[in-house]
Amino acid sequence: MLTERQMRILQAIINNYIHSAEPVGSRTLFKQGDIGYSSATIRNEMADLEELGFLEQPHISSGRIPSEKGYRFYVDHLIEPHLLTREDLINIKKTFAEKYMKFEELIQQTTNVLSQLTNYTAILLGTEVFETKLKHLQFVPLSAKRAVAIMVTDNGRVEHKVVTIPDGISVYDMEKVVNILNHKLAEVPIFQLKQRLYSEVSEELRKHVQKTEKVLLLLEQTLTSSHEDKVYIGGTTNILSQPEFRDVDKVKSILELLQKNQLVSQLLPPPTEEEGIQIRIGHENGIEEVNHCTLISASYYVDGQPMGTIGILGPTRMEYSKVIAILEHISKDLSIVLKKWQGE
Repeated sequence: MLTERQMRILQAIINNYIHSAEPVGSRTLFKQGDIGYSSATIRNEMADLEELGFLEQPHISSGRIPSEKGYRFYVDHLIEPHLLTREDLINIKKTFAEKYMKFEELIQQTTNVLSQLTNYTAILLGTEVFETKLKHLQFVPLSAKRAVAIMVTDNGRVEHKVVTIPDGISVYDMEKVVNILNHKLAEVPIFQLKQRLYSEVSEELRKHVQKTEKVLLLLEQTLTSSHEDKVYIGGTTNILSQPEFRDVDKVKSILELLQKNQLVSQLLPPPTEEEGIQIRIGHENGIEEVNHCTLISASYYVDGQPMGTIGILGPTRMEYSKVIAILEHISKDLSIVLKKWQGE
């Protein structure tokens, strides 16, 4: 564990390097006057931090820069909360105050605003269930207790699931249930099916079948669709403005990666049940093209269920505190907007 003095010096070095993109020397920290240690003390502690792997010295007789280990310690222990500016908050509010006719419009605008606010590249995984609607549902009996549930969507997707019919429910009962569902839920977006099942269908089912709660549970499982993610990217060329990416080959490999949706999907972590920010630094990303980048991500939700992931890709010398604050704000606002859509 680092001493209090080492932590203060490491924090000061990283904060300086984030804003200057230049190696930080002991004299620079001493001149700032708020570190509280002599230049010699700072220099000795910097040498120790380098030996411990928290700092690196890119050139002989130059200052130090943070290593991936240094950044990881920084985000885990030293980062300070960032207050968004009034202008940032207004821009975010405007984004979610707009009336969007399609989910895709909302998501693309969200990525654009994220890239503008951070000056990094914004990536968002959106799910097709927001655009896809139920066409019809069908149950094909296999036996007295088992059936194949077939769900067809308006984009031609067909999903099959083998389900167990609850005790006390006949195949004839299930036929009535399916007729009610197709009447009530046809043309309803997939992501709204669960909410509509309980708000509009449950009372009708109680009039026609017994053990309604078991039937509703079966239907909820049946109507839960697997889905494919679509990739939305904003500010692709923002990476060019960062001084660490003056190397043409390095930039080229990143830009080529961003054109491959499958690889980008692998880059972002899947949405999680638990709210919060995830940070992957350098080699933690597991993809060679972004070994010099940091990816900060958060999930967004509908009715408590994780539906997608928002990520910000930039250099490891990223404004971590600011990006975290923006992502936390936008992921929550996006979840609120999608919740409203679900109820409409």
